[in-house]
Amino acid sequence: MAAESAAAGHGPTAGEYIVHHLTFWQNKKPGNVVDFSVFNWDSMFWAILIGVAGCFLFWKAARKATSGVPGRFQAAVEILVEMVDAQAKGIVHSAQSRKLVAPLALTVFVWIFLMNAMDLLPVDLLPVLWQWAYGAAGHDPHHAYMRSVPTADLSVTMGLSLSVLLICLFYNMKMKGVGGWVHELFTAPFGNHPALWPFNFLMQIIEFVAKTVSHGMRLFGNMYAGELIFLLIALMGGAFSLTGTGIGLAIGHIIAGSAWAIFHILIITLQAFVFMMLTLVYVGQAHDAH
Repeated sequence: MAAESAAAGHGPTAGEYIVHHLTFWQNKKPGNVVDFSVFNWDSMFWAILIGVAGCFLFWKAARKATSGVPGRFQAAVEILVEMVDAQAKGIVHSAQSRKLVAPLALTVFVWIFLMNAMDLLPVDLLPVLWQWAYGAAGHDPHHAYMRSVPTADLSVTMGLSLSVLLICLFYNMKMKGVGGWVHELFTAPFGNHPALWPFNFLMQIIEFVAKTVSHGMRLFGNMYAGELIFLLIALMGGAFSLTGTGIGLAIGHIIAGSAWAIFHILIITLQAFVFMMLTLVYVGQAHDAH
């Protein structure tokens, strides 16, 4: 962005600023609305890095755990684990299944929370650092794109929801048997009359698709909106710095940015919790026979 300003003799417009921040670092431009050959390198990099960091935190907590009076970090981890375990026991009634489902739910909650928390970083911090590094490597800094909130990427959230779908399909077949699950696909919810089989099957497919799409879209929509609001707030400060007038813009930038960041802490936590709870609910439903 800085190079663009120098070349053009003026700063980017508000639209150009937002578009630049909402553009992914990709291996190539998408050919269609859905193009599975396109990879968003920034989303993959931050998602993997944050996942490794989350694993390290839990490894550190387990390594330093004591049977005596726990420290604050150990106590926080224990409270989190107990909370997730209590939710899993209330929804998934199979003790055998909970050996996998409870750690899965904990992983989902922590990973999504940490990815969501990237939205609390200053919106220009990582993009500007990447722009400098990209320019230092001899590339055009204007084309240095970096989005640091993986959950604001629909491909990430839909990938997570598809993973939950696969787990649900696995437990449907494991708990009911392949034959029992296929029988349920064609006989629920309307009955086992042969004339109703096509309608039952269609309703079952619609249910699986609706759950998966809504699961991923809910998280994506909330985080994308949050990211966009932070950009709009940043523009208030940018307008003040460019004009040098309108002290109300600077005050509004500070107040709005602080208020939204505090409120966003609740949002990122709530969205991680909702995604985890829906994961437990869907897996729990896979254990129930219609």
